[in-house]
Amino acid sequence: MSLPRWRSMLFVPATAERFVAKAHSRRADAIIVDLEDAVALAEKPRARGLLPSVVSQVGQGGADVVVRINRPLRMAIADLEAAVCKGVHTLMLPKADGAQHVALLHEVVSELEAERGLPLGGIRFFPLIETVDGLYAAREVAASPRVVAMGLGGEDFADAMGMPGVRAEDMLPYLRQMQVAARAAGVLAVGYAGSIANFSDLDAYATDIAEARAMGMDGGTCIHPAQVAVLNTGFSPTEAEIGQARRIVDAYDAALARGEGAIEVDGKMIDVPVANRARRLLSRA
Repeated sequence: MSLPRWRSMLFVPATAERFVAKAHSRRADAIIVDLEDAVALAEKPRARGLLPSVVSQVGQGGADVVVRINRPLRMAIADLEAAVCKGVHTLMLPKADGAQHVALLHEVVSELEAERGLPLGGIRFFPLIETVDGLYAAREVAASPRVVAMGLGGEDFADAMGMPGVRAEDMLPYLRQMQVAARAAGVLAVGYAGSIANFSDLDAYATDIAEARAMGMDGGTCIHPAQVAVLNTGFSPTEAEIGQARRIVDAYDAALARGEGAIEVDGKMIDVPVANRARRLLSRA
């Protein structure tokens, strides 16, 4: 299963017509059509009815379309009835507490795909770790069928922990635990330690993103169009990094052909893990 390339994932409420109309032009790698927190309870039936049109609109620029469903099971089933349709790449699963919960949703989606003539297993899952139980079960959740990415929902997780707010230094240990579980399962690790609500101070937001990339995260979600460019830049290799990676790979491949296992490039020792990191960076570029 190939993984998507999601540096930036922009949330758009399904019922917000002016945001939906412009979403395709925001240059985000993925658009998350929200049926959960950004949609009032009384508006959820209308949001489901709008979904086919909204999916078509937000995906017209080539971004992957992700739909965030609700957590309570009755609402989740109603959301799946609307969201398992052509054009939906992935379903975002809030408050994923364990593998059994994800397996149940997998079963329902499989039935709907079969009924509607969609490719079986074609719609992927992106579970969010937002509870203490979810963090303990993160390894099993990430290994569930359909999962291509996993993230830590900072605001909800902070609430579950009794924190007064999201502070990067407090969230970092939990983000690392989620990342390890994602890496063990071979899926994307999406997120950063700072608050997703930090769109008024883009310099501080850029610092959060730089730190997330330095720890090996793959991308992040955002709620404001101004954050998209910060994510795209922050999770993309620089020209200098690309140049250095090419020098490392070229030199190391030549060394391997000579039967050498470790060499020096730019004053640093290059061996297998360093060469592997360089190859990974080039593949992302």
